[in-house]
Amino acid sequence: MVKLNSSHLDRDDRIASPRSEVPVMTDRRPDLDLDAINQHLEGASAQRAIEWAADRFGSGLVMSTSFGIQAAVMLDLATRILPDIPVIWVDTGYLPAETYRFAEELTERLKLNLKVYQSPMSPARMEAIYGRLWDRHDVESLDLYDRIRKVEPMQRALQELGATAWLAGLRRDQTDRRKMLPRVSKQDGIYKILPILNWHSRDIYRYLTDRDLPYHPYFDRGYVTVGDWHSSRPLTAEDEHERDTRFHGLKQECGLHLPQTPGEEKSLDSSSL
Repeated sequence: MVKLNSSHLDRDDRIASPRSEVPVMTDRRPDLDLDAINQHLEGASAQRAIEWAADRFGSGLVMSTSFGIQAAVMLDLATRILPDIPVIWVDTGYLPAETYRFAEELTERLKLNLKVYQSPMSPARMEAIYGRLWDRHDVESLDLYDRIRKVEPMQRALQELGATAWLAGLRRDQTDRRKMLPRVSKQDGIYKILPILNWHSRDIYRYLTDRDLPYHPYFDRGYVTVGDWHSSRPLTAEDEHERDTRFHGLKQECGLHLPQTPGEEKSLDSSSL
């Protein structure tokens, strides 16, 4: 039940055998040469990128999931190589019922080492103090909502789990900003690795089909991405990117994959929530 060598880099897409043991991360070396690493990893398969991260960061490597439309892809890719990798799920308290059931299904099927994190401020308390932030239809209110419900829990998870590196499922074809992302970067002191950065929607659905993996039930309703029930909608012909269907079209990022300013870091102290 849910619990609250840079060598051989190539284009080979074969699934690597699971690694039963991961070396403990005791890294005292200087910062990585990201330019050199990205040059090597740019053409590597998703599996090879995960293998590299496992070798480089050991037990300091974690991954995140939203249990969204494509969630099964990254979860399957990573756990085939690292069956016990900590999987961080930030539960905002506002997810559709189908997402919670989908999370249960994938957790059981893939035997996930799931770590669920939530804001210390309950939804009821947040609404009593700030109101329904998503109904204001302005970026400032949405940013505050995201800091309370998503960013603070994620930052706390990374700290408590001793993470030095983080696997995430961002893709270049999702937004204009993500189009410019490198395969490996450093965000707020933690390395971020994006194994499926170069994948397209057709690659996602081919992988799901080939592996007989489930997709989120909302896909059948026309959704290509799904987050909180109040800030997600189906794709329309007017949408340029998948993420246009989120946050009432006012923004495309929830803050999890953006660097924090000093003021935001101070505001994320959970003792003040």
